[in-house]
Amino acid sequence: MPTITREQISEAYSAFEAEQKNAKDPVTAADFPVNYGAINPQWLTAVLCAHVPGAEVLSHRLDVPDNGTSNRMRIFVDYNPAGKQAGLPERIFCKATHQLENRLSLGLIGAARSEVNFYNQLRPLLQIEAPVCLFANHNSALNSIIIMRELDPATVFCNYKNAEITRQRAEDQLRLLASLHGKFLESAALKSTWQIFSTWTENFANMDYAAFEKACDKGFEMAEDIIAPRLFARRGEIWPATRKSYRRHLQLPHTLTHGDAHLGNWYITPTGAMGLSDWQTTNRGHWSRDVIYTLTTSLTVEHRRQWLPELLRYYHDQLERAAGRNLPFDGLLDECRRQLFTVLAFWTITLNPAPRMPQMQPEDITREFIRRICAAIDDLDALDSFVD
Repeated sequence: MPTITREQISEAYSAFEAEQKNAKDPVTAADFPVNYGAINPQWLTAVLCAHVPGAEVLSHRLDVPDNGTSNRMRIFVDYNPAGKQAGLPERIFCKATHQLENRLSLGLIGAARSEVNFYNQLRPLLQIEAPVCLFANHNSALNSIIIMRELDPATVFCNYKNAEITRQRAEDQLRLLASLHGKFLESAALKSTWQIFSTWTENFANMDYAAFEKACDKGFEMAEDIIAPRLFARRGEIWPATRKSYRRHLQLPHTLTHGDAHLGNWYITPTGAMGLSDWQTTNRGHWSRDVIYTLTTSLTVEHRRQWLPELLRYYHDQLERAAGRNLPFDGLLDECRRQLFTVLAFWTITLNPAPRMPQMQPEDITREFIRRICAAIDDLDALDSFVD
């Protein structure tokens, strides 16, 4: 995937303006609503009732908008008797790229397309706790929409304040990741995704340009008060290590990876199971990044220090079971150490976002994740983990 050019940005602006100017009422499943207000019962019938003869959507009601990296909306749906008898969902949750800022941040790097492809082609192959998609589509104007069956209202979406990740919950997280990674580890199913999912190396190379590096470095500087002094003193080594981190995947076996498995993308079901949402950075890469990303953002620094060696052994055992073959354990910790730098970059850029980009996370969450990630980089001497 090439670096985003000014021409591509200009094309995105033009496509957005043309779509807004020529907007029409969506009628078929191939149509795209330009915003949630444009959604009507006819379009909802096309996307929700196609597999139920005689079912129709009679009316719907929009909940309050929730905008961040994507435009999110809950919709309450009322069906005719055929739809109700079939048990069609009366509460759905939608993610879209309706606003220009979201198309620039998600559409141009292919994130929205990746999530649509994940739900349409790979989610049905996985037996994991993750949202169930009812409809997903994207177009050349970088418009996308994903409709999911809403999770149980008692589901808890995690953050560092409301969800203590116990040892048992951490193991549940790793079991889910191992199931995902083992399913596609160097498999024929993974090879079939080459045309729809980029590698992690390609994805990050797309972001490796001067402005991104500068923004991440500035975010690192802004977080100086929560970074160990000896690590901050090596600030100039962070971006070179980041480049080595994503290029390292070229030398490692690939599987399907989530790509953004921080604590905020995990949820706890009413039965206590850990689930994983937001699949917009799905890619082909090495599993170590998902693993260390999950553990460093989910666990307190103290628990990560206590549990990391045993949790990595647990993950390895689960990965072998899911893949159905023996896999080497030696070197897994080293690979995790090396992957901490692109994990960090995802949060230093969040602390210091580029102009016209949406505010992706509350500042307190961003700073807490940077604190935890930098503590792991320092504890594990990650800057010295690369062998040139």
